[in-house]
Amino acid sequence: MGFRYLTVTLAMKRFLFLDCDSTLSAIEGIDELARLKGPEVFAKVEDLTNQAMNGEVPIGEVFARRLDLIQPSAADCQTVGQQYIEHMPEGLEEALAEARKLGWTPVIISGGFVDCIHPLAEHLGIESIEAVPLEFDQTGAYQGYDLEAPTTRNGGKPEIIADYLKRHPESLSCMVGDGISDMECEEVADRFIACFCFVERAKLTEASPLQIRHFKELNSLLPT
Repeated sequence: MGFRYLTVTLAMKRFLFLDCDSTLSAIEGIDELARLKGPEVFAKVEDLTNQAMNGEVPIGEVFARRLDLIQPSAADCQTVGQQYIEHMPEGLEEALAEARKLGWTPVIISGGFVDCIHPLAEHLGIESIEAVPLEFDQTGAYQGYDLEAPTTRNGGKPEIIADYLKRHPESLSCMVGDGISDMECEEVADRFIACFCFVERAKLTEASPLQIRHFKELNSLLPT
């Protein structure tokens, strides 16, 4: 499989960009990593995650703080990767199969971690992951993360989409997600669809006319 940080040359004409956490799976990966470290760490990280997803604080302000609290291991990431698969929304695989028949190629674009998302992407047959690589030592202990990864900050997702479209200027594009960082992609993608399969955020409800609450609704809203 080819991932973002291997600088894969893509030849797609229709990009279906999909957020991961609370979109392709019911869980928030960062919260589940925190849960593995105990209730005190989980409570602190969950609060920071909600603040960022609701647009109360910039993503960049909480990114390093959460990881410093958690210190996730490589094994922790594999555990969460399986949880992503176990908590996929009803109808997701069928919707992606139909989208592919219509010429769309799914791309995961997430503020989560490549090491956690990889099992889900592989399960869904998605070859491109735009997310944050983590760094581990030889024992699998956490050493840090890619500070330059675009999705560690607000505005990073639109930057990634703009890069895809610059390389493929004739492409159609659609972003699907549940958070403020996903809605930011309206400025570059042909369409943004708010996904409320698991969580409904007030700011997106008010600002996003296109919404899904089940993945069977997705393909009828894709641009043509």
